[in-house]
Amino acid sequence: MGLSYIASSGSLVAASAAQLLTFAILARALGPAEFGRLIEFTALTNVAVHICGLGASDCLLRRVSQNRAMYPAMLGHNAILIAVTGSLLVGLGLATLPFWLKVSPDPATNLGATALLLVTNVVLVRMILLAELIFLGHSRFASANRAVVGYALARTLTAVTACLVFSTASLAQWAVWQFAGNLVVVAAYGWWLRGLGRPRFVIVRNEIRLGLYFCSQFVARAIRQNADLFMLGLVSSIEVVGSYGVARRILDSSYLSIDALNRLVFPRFAKTSLDGIHATMPGALRLLPIALALGTATSLGLFLVSGYLPLIFGQDYTSLSRFVRILAWIPILIAASSVAMDVLGASSHQGERAAIVNATNLGGALLIVWWSWWFPPNGTLAALYVIEACTIAAAWLILLRLVRRSAARAMATAA
Repeated sequence: MGLSYIASSGSLVAASAAQLLTFAILARALGPAEFGRLIEFTALTNVAVHICGLGASDCLLRRVSQNRAMYPAMLGHNAILIAVTGSLLVGLGLATLPFWLKVSPDPATNLGATALLLVTNVVLVRMILLAELIFLGHSRFASANRAVVGYALARTLTAVTACLVFSTASLAQWAVWQFAGNLVVVAAYGWWLRGLGRPRFVIVRNEIRLGLYFCSQFVARAIRQNADLFMLGLVSSIEVVGSYGVARRILDSSYLSIDALNRLVFPRFAKTSLDGIHATMPGALRLLPIALALGTATSLGLFLVSGYLPLIFGQDYTSLSRFVRILAWIPILIAASSVAMDVLGASSHQGERAAIVNATNLGGALLIVWWSWWFPPNGTLAALYVIEACTIAAAWLILLRLVRRSAARAMATAA
C-alpha cells in the first residue's frame, strides 16, 4: 500500500506540476485579458465535460473492479454515451457561445475557435480521462499513473511549442494547438489500450440510473466551482478574475495528494462493499487520519509558497498571493469529506452521494452568487469554506446511518 501510494501520489504530483507550468506559460503568453477569457470558457466546459458520457466512466471503474468480464460491455457503453452526449453538447455550445463569449472579433474565426475549444475540452478530454479509469479498474496502477503524467506532459509540451516556440498570443490560436495536442493523446491512448479488449457496443441499462446520479454530482459541483468565476467576472476587474482563476487552479491541483490515496482504495472499497457497506468502515476509519494528515501537509505547503507565486505567473496577477493564502486550508476540509464520499460511491450508494453533492453544491452556488455580489471577492472566499464544512457534516452523517442499517441487516441475516 505504501509503495503504491508513493507511486500514485508521485504521478499526480508530477502531473500537477506540469499542469501548473502549463498554466503559467499560458498566463504569461496570453496576458490577463485573453487569459481571463480562457478562464471563463474553461468554466463553462468544466460543467459540460461532466455531462458528457452521463457518468458512465464511474460505472466502468466500479463494475470492472468487481468483475473484469464486464470490461467490453462497459467500454462500449461509455463509447456510445460519450459520442451521443458529446455531439449534443458541442452542437448546443456552437448555437449559443459565439454570440455570448467572444474568442475572436472575426465571426468565422470566432465560430471555428469555439468549435475547437468545445470538441477539445468536452469530448477529447472525456475520452482521455477514461483511460486512467480503465487502468484503475484492471488494477494496473502503474499504467494509470503513466496515463495521468503522460497527458499532463503532453499539455505542457503543447503549451511550450505554441507559446514559446511559435509565439501564440491569442485564445483563437491556442484553440488550434490545444485541439491538435489532445487529438494526438487520444490516438496514442487508444493504441495503448487495445490489448485490454475490444468494446462491445451495448447500453448497460441498469447502469444508466447510477451513472446519472454520478454525473449529477459533478455537474452540481462544477456549477458551484464555476459560479464564483462568473460572478467575479461581473463585479470585479479582469485582473481579479485572472488571479482568482490561477488560485483556483492551484487549489484544485493541491487535492491530488488526497486523490492519490482515494484512487488506490476505491477498488478495494468496491470489492469489500459486496458484503455490505458496514464492511468498508474499518478501512475507512483507518484511512481518515491519513487523509487528514495529507490535507494538513498540503495546506501548509500552499500557505508557505503563496508569496512566491507572482515570480512564476507574472507581476500582473497582483491578487494571486492573497487568494492562495486565504484558500490554502480548504484541502483539510476536502480530506475530511473525501473518505466518506468514496465509500458511498464505491458501495453503489450513488443516490445518497448525489443528494449530498447536489444539495451542498447547488445551495453553495446560490451562496456564492449572493456573497460574491455583495462582498466581492472576500464573500466568495468565505462561501467556499461554508460549503466544504456542510459537505463534511452531511457525508459522515449519512454514511454512519447507512452503516448502522447495513450492520443490522447483516446481524438479522446471521441470526
